[in-house]
Amino acid sequence: MQSSELKNLKIAVVGAGYGGAAAAKVLSLLGADVSVYEQAGRIREVGAGIGLRPATMNRFRQWGVFDAIAKVTSPSEYFEILTATGEPIMKETWPADGEQTHTHLIHRGDFIEALMSVLPEGMVHLGHKLETVRDKGDGAVLTFANGRTVEADLVVGADGIKSVVRHQLFSDRGPVFSGEHAYRAVISADAAHGMVTDDNLRMYIGRGTKVYLLPLRHRNQVSFDITALCPDGTWNPEVTRDDLLKTVEGFDERLVSITRDLDMSTVNIRAVYDIDPVDTWHSDSVVLVGDAAHSMLHHQGQGANSAIEDGGALADALREAGSLKEGLARYQATRKPVTDELQRISRQGWTEDEINDVFPGQKPAATASQE
Repeated sequence: MQSSELKNLKIAVVGAGYGGAAAAKVLSLLGADVSVYEQAGRIREVGAGIGLRPATMNRFRQWGVFDAIAKVTSPSEYFEILTATGEPIMKETWPADGEQTHTHLIHRGDFIEALMSVLPEGMVHLGHKLETVRDKGDGAVLTFANGRTVEADLVVGADGIKSVVRHQLFSDRGPVFSGEHAYRAVISADAAHGMVTDDNLRMYIGRGTKVYLLPLRHRNQVSFDITALCPDGTWNPEVTRDDLLKTVEGFDERLVSITRDLDMSTVNIRAVYDIDPVDTWHSDSVVLVGDAAHSMLHHQGQGANSAIEDGGALADALREAGSLKEGLARYQATRKPVTDELQRISRQGWTEDEINDVFPGQKPAATASQE
């Protein structure tokens, strides 16, 4: 689209999470008039740590916000997968993107705060819970629970796994329970029983349980995450310390001790859900990004990264296309095959025997030769 066309484009982004904030930033760099509508009364992100991959950090560099993000991260050189008792299964450097080789480990709260800090003042409107979205062909209309109505040339649905935009326009299929729970806490580095000595992510696996240690050196903390099998699909289940301890039976005693020492009031407890692939992500004037388009299980650590990449790909497609409609089609054609595959891989198992399917060719040679 011509620069003049982009500057005349009025864009409404629904949702101020990673995908919405990133899309808002990069679309505003095109010169478009961007507003973000978030249902929460204040921006906050619970949970623990995530990793921003090299390609994602390069996007931030392109957008001129690399320093704002990087200063609240810990750069990691590699990730390692081990058995429950600490025997190595695989160790791999992060997939480089040009000269960027580090994955930057960051607390979710620090990440969303950093993204919010690079958005122009007044762009984000809180307390706007979406009720309906209607595509008129030459634009779209949003109505919110507070009575406000907004019209835009383009609506970007970044409203997460329970997306109202997706449900009303693209798919009425609900989220899918994985049969797992995720228990996440942030602890002091001193409480990690000596298990964290560098800035690299480690995952211990055994009996259907995965334990992640993700260093947050800039905070002198560690993100401690347990993912365990559980048939209870309640979104916010009630779980006791004894329940957590049962999930790590047989693991390295230091991991058991970390679990035993957790302050349960600080543990974020969630049933783990994703969605089935959505056939179509856009209409004439509405498009999906992030979890609204392709919520995936966290096993590949690609949810936030995919949302950021969506924003970049959407901006690229609009800049390169001859029209809004062509741009939206180009965006879907670029991103959907990638996220379909990530959704598929993220649903695969994580036993020692399945590692080669999840990370093809990355089993240690000694292990591979025994098969």
